[in-house]
Amino acid sequence: MPFPRRLLNDYENIALDLHPHWLYFAESVSTLAGTMIAVMFGLSKIPSGFFHNVFSYVGLAAIIVASAWIIVDVIKWRTTYFVVTSHRLIYRQGVVARNGVEIPLERVNNVNFSQTIIERMLGVGDLLIESGGQDGIQIFSDISQPERVQNIIHSTIQDRVGNRFEGAPSAASVASELERLEALRDRGTLTDAEFAEQKRRLLG
Repeated sequence: MPFPRRLLNDYENIALDLHPHWLYFAESVSTLAGTMIAVMFGLSKIPSGFFHNVFSYVGLAAIIVASAWIIVDVIKWRTTYFVVTSHRLIYRQGVVARNGVEIPLERVNNVNFSQTIIERMLGVGDLLIESGGQDGIQIFSDISQPERVQNIIHSTIQDRVGNRFEGAPSAASVASELERLEALRDRGTLTDAEFAEQKRRLLG
């Protein structure tokens, strides 16, 4: 299910629209599988009779609860979005009770990702976004192909900067943007060549 267009501004374009990686279901699915195995094993070991019947009902109830957990996870997965637009980064989740994070692209200072060996094999990881807001560093989990997402965010930011300063920017805005670019270069997010190109655009 794509991110609802009604939640975007008229001038925004979507550069990336993601749901969480399928690893999001690992806990609930493994719980259901483990419950079914335990119930079948128990039924094979308990002789027919009263305790066998009681265990059957208890096991069935446990399977139903585990199955309901998966259904809840599916609903949460369908209503969890990680979106990059031409102007902001959006993370939103929830159906009835909703929560989310919105970060304007001009406030994004740094984007990093973190993967374990297993996560790298599965194509999933955490995205760490450092912004100039009050929240500081935001961590987003279960992101598919986080390295690719990092590149898309950087590319969208650079496009945003280029479009923002096509006209005649004020001296204060140019100075502020130069400081941001220098911080990105110092962190290694921008290469010297990319920094020089963006600086040329600002001062050109």
